[in-house]
Formats: sequence, C-alpha cells, structure tokens
Amino acid sequence: MNQLLQQIESAAQKDHLLPGAADNLRAWVSGDFLPPWAWQSLQELVEGEAWEELNDRFYKNLEFGTGGLRGRTIAATPTASEKGEGQSASAWDSPAHAALGSACMNDFNVLRATIGLFNYSLKFLREQSRDNPVPKLVVAHDVRHFSRHFCELAVSAWQQLGGSAFLFDGPRSTPQLSFSVRHLGSTAGVVITASHNPPHDNGYKVYFRDGAQTVSPHAEGIINEVNRVNLAESAPCLVKNMEGATTLSPEVDAAYAGVLDENVLDPALLQRVRPKVVFSPIHGTGGIMSVPLMERFGVDVVTVEAQDKMDPRFPTVDSPNPENAEALSLAIEKAIAVGAGLVIATDPDADRMGVAVVNREGGMDLLTGNMIGSVLAEYRICKMKEMGLLPREGTDRAAIIKTFVTTPLQAAIAEAHGLKLIDTLTGFKFIGEKLDDYESELKQNLLKAEGRSIDYNSLGCRERLDLHLKYGTFFVFGGEESYGYLAGDRIRDKDANAAVIMFCELVAALGEEGKTVGEYLDQIYLKYGYYSERLLNIVHQGAAGAVAIGRILQSYREDPPQNIGGIKVEEFTDFGVDVVFDADGKQIPKQDFYFLKLANGYSFAVRGSGTEPKIKFYLFACEEVTGSSSSLTDTKHNAAEKLLALEKAIEADADVRSGG
Repeated sequence: MNQLLQQIESAAQKDHLLPGAADNLRAWVSGDFLPPWAWQSLQELVEGEAWEELNDRFYKNLEFGTGGLRGRTIAATPTASEKGEGQSASAWDSPAHAALGSACMNDFNVLRATIGLFNYSLKFLREQSRDNPVPKLVVAHDVRHFSRHFCELAVSAWQQLGGSAFLFDGPRSTPQLSFSVRHLGSTAGVVITASHNPPHDNGYKVYFRDGAQTVSPHAEGIINEVNRVNLAESAPCLVKNMEGATTLSPEVDAAYAGVLDENVLDPALLQRVRPKVVFSPIHGTGGIMSVPLMERFGVDVVTVEAQDKMDPRFPTVDSPNPENAEALSLAIEKAIAVGAGLVIATDPDADRMGVAVVNREGGMDLLTGNMIGSVLAEYRICKMKEMGLLPREGTDRAAIIKTFVTTPLQAAIAEAHGLKLIDTLTGFKFIGEKLDDYESELKQNLLKAEGRSIDYNSLGCRERLDLHLKYGTFFVFGGEESYGYLAGDRIRDKDANAAVIMFCELVAALGEEGKTVGEYLDQIYLKYGYYSERLLNIVHQGAAGAVAIGRILQSYREDPPQNIGGIKVEEFTDFGVDVVFDADGKQIPKQDFYFLKLANGYSFAVRGSGTEPKIKFYLFACEEVTGSSSSLTDTKHNAAEKLLALEKAIEADADVRSGG
C-alpha cells in the first residue's frame, strides 16, 4: 500500500493525475475495503502508468442523483484481474469484474447505494410509527453486463442489513418493477438498467413505495443517506449470500400482464382486424411481455430474429435507442418483406417505444415521440367518449399529463375535448408524482363524502375511473417527447409494453376505416393546427465543457434574450426563480430550466441534460391551418424553414453565451 501511495503522490505532483482522481485514489488505497482482485487491478494500472485510464475511473465519485446511479461498468481498458484471465468466458463475453473506480458502476457503488437506500427506508418506516419495521425491497434487472450480478448483490446486502428482498428469475422491464413495488407492498424498488445507453454502461434506478421514481422529499433524503455511507461499509457485503431471498412467482408476472390488458379499450376491434406488426425488443426485455400481450389480443406478430435475442452487446445496432432510425432499420426491412403495416421497437428495459408506420405509397415513415403521444391521446379520448367512459362535453376531473418539453399539440387536444392539461418538469417521475397525488385526493374525498376507505390497488379499472370522475381526477393519458407513454395508474412509470398494445389498437381502428397513421395525424393537424418540433443538442465534453454548459445556463438567468433571430421574446419563465403552478394549483419545483415564448407563436425551452455532457434546446412550431390538405403541405414546409432558422439563431446565441 505504501508503495502504491508513493506512486500516486508522484504522479499527482507531475500532473499525470487530476486532483480529484488523486484524492479518490488515496481514499480507495487506504480505505481497507478492497478485495484481492481489486488490489491487483490497482497495482496493474498504477505500475503500468495508465494515468489516462485512472483519471477516467477516479476523476469523481459516481454521483447518486434523484434517479440513482448510472455510469461505465465495462472499462475502456480492463485489467487482467477484471478480465478474469484463466476463467471461462461467459456467453456474452463479460469480464469477471466490473470496472474498478470511484466514477464507475461497480460492486462498491452498488453496495453504497443499497446501504444508503436501506438506511433511509428504515428511518422512513420508523417515522411512520411502526414497531420493529422490516424494509422490503424488490429488484429487477435488464440484460446488460453485470445486471444480474448487481441485482443479486443488492438483494444480498439488503437482507444482511435486516430487510426482506425479492427478485425475479431473470430479466424484466422497468415498468414491471414499478408495478411490482406497489403489488408487493414494498418500501422501495430498484431496477438495474442504463436504459438505452451504450453497452459499456449500467445503472441503478430507485423507486419508492408508490411505484414511481423518487421525488422530493424522498429523493433528497435517500441521496443524503447514500452520501453518508463510507465505502468501507460495503466490505462485509461484497460476498453474496442469496439464502432467504425470495424469487418471485409467476403470479407476479400474471398480475402485471393483467394490468397491461386494461390498456385495451376495444378488444373485439383487435380480434377483427388482426393487424400485422413487426416487433423488435432490440436485444432487451420488451419481448418478455409485449409479444405474449399482442398475441393474446389477436395481433399477428412477426419478430426480428436477430434482435430477439437478449444480448448486452446490442450487436445489431449502433445504439439500442428506438428514437434512432438506425435501430429500427432491420425491423423496417422485415416489415417490407412480410407486408406488415407497422413496426414497433422497445429499448432494452422496455420503458420507451418507437414506431414506423406504412404510408399510402407503401413506404415506412418514422414517427417522433411527440407524434406517437399525440395520436394515442386523440384516439383514446375519442374512443372513451364514444364508449361513454368520459362525458362527451369533457370534464375537469379527467386529465392529460405531459412534460413542458412535450409538444403543445397535446395541450390543444386536451383543451378541445374539455379535459384538464397538466404540465410537469422533464422526467416521468413527475408524472408518477401526480398520479400519487390523484390517488391520495380520491381517498381523502371519498372518506369525507362517504365515510369509507378503499384498497386502491384492488379496484378494477372501471371502478377507479368512476370514483375519480366523482371524487378526484382520472388520468387519461400521459407522455413525454422522449418516447415514453402511459395510460393507467397501476404503473407509475412510462411503459413500452402498454404502449405497444395501445398503438396496435390505434392502427387496427384506422385500418378498419381505411386510413394510415400519417393521414390520421394530418387530420389532427387540420383540426387543431399544425405543430412541429426540433431538438437541438449542444455538447461540451470534459471539465471545460461543464464550465461552458454552466455558463450558458447561468447567462439565461442573468441576461435573458430579448429576441432570437430577430423575433421578439414575449415571455421568459425561469423555473429556477419564478414561482410556477400547474393546473391543479400545485407549485412546480425549482429547476434550472427556461421557457421562452416568441412573438410569432413559436417557443423554445432550455435545460441541461441530467445524464450527458450537453445542453438541450426544445423548439416548438405552431401554425394555423386553413383546412385543406394542400395548405397543410405548405404549412409544414414553412414551419420547417422557420424552425431551422430558429435553431441556427439559438445555436449562434449559445456559442456567444458559452464564451466560444
């Protein structure tokens, strides 16, 4: 140890190591918690003078944010100990150990997070006046490198700390974890996933007892507890002990499947039309529930064989992200070959869904997340009114929920149908929080009006609807532009499995009318006006990049733009300073997020990414349409030109603000 410390000190003095990396290395070397393989890895890296690799691994502590952890778990240059030389390779060529380092997603950071989450959960239960509380945890995982290992490590540690823990017998989707937290009455839940990040990443996403990702005050409370954990505390939990852990029975899968069935409004329609769909889980968990779900309702499902195999390398795509056209290319080829009118793809943890739809010429068109959410919202509202589930004149006891950065077309749809529109900050956790608010509101009002309490989770979907329309707010549909959708409150996160069957029903309905999805979308534009969006990402890498991003965000607060590209800024909202309320009168939490409305009816939003080194600008076009298809074509062209000009103006302004 002394020799390692001397080499680290020498490298720091010669500026081979960043100050943060040197500090973290000192702490890890002297912390007395590393097992032999980790010592060997450190020795190999230090003695090999792999300073760049060490800087990447130790330049910071992997931050436990409001969503949990996310970081690199496969090192750029694995050491011999990490690779496990002499051991047989796994089916997916995973190393023997996750990347060592304070900035990496590995055993040590997983245990630190689990210990902190347990400590917070125990305090929470004690504050609820429970005697000898036993915190319950349910853990799910996707197909990524070390996902099963991290899942078992968290379960083992939780039990060693005195809690009870549950896990599935294999990979499951993120929305199924959300459901299972509520179904099992767990104190908290964790899903091991990095969503659609590159193959070398993994993550640790935390849910609380309502089944939603953590928000205030639980988020801050958990973060504080995690930050109090000394890595040495992880040492006793490094060796897994799965004795006593509960592997969940098929009943839990069946219960989740039953909730997915509730998303279908007209089962007979799907049975009559039997739409033909090409489906790809992009090597992830989507096929576990989505394929049986579609088959159960009569959908003719064709899978993309090459992508129907769970594989953490995601070998057939550049990125396992259904937002990207490239990720759907194999499925589109398959659809053309077999004559399918719809392509659906889900990301590795099956919380996001992308689609491509056939057009009148026989080609396939990709839809944006804004388009998908808008056609689903319009169809479901119209169908529910037709079925008598919603009053035809509308009601403020039914709501559409979206994020501020999701298309305002959905606000126009809600307003025209007489429904309440709720905007939230970016992140589905805020939609989940609203659903918890609505559940609490219903229980309180029902108790006050009728003097009775209810077990909310045991209620059928029709009973929940009727009670909300009388005593609360019924959640009709929710979504975000980043390809996440939900239409039921038994699950408190975006659910690609549910979105898959909802979109199949929409396509079936349009097919029976002889319409394409594109024609239906144009019909919506002719009814409500034309809306279009663009996303501008400005990336700044490294420490200097972080400074540039911070400078841009701060400058918007200190010196808001008066005009952009010659267009006057008529309204500027700083969500970090201004007091903003949603349509329910609830105050929006403070955040470094800005929304600007322009004199020409266009608008844009500005926010820093929470997971990547970039700043995001969301641009929104809004144009009136005279009512003819030919004029709509011209309107689309003009809006595209205006949006492109606005993007260039915003980018030029940001360059000045960054100091570039």
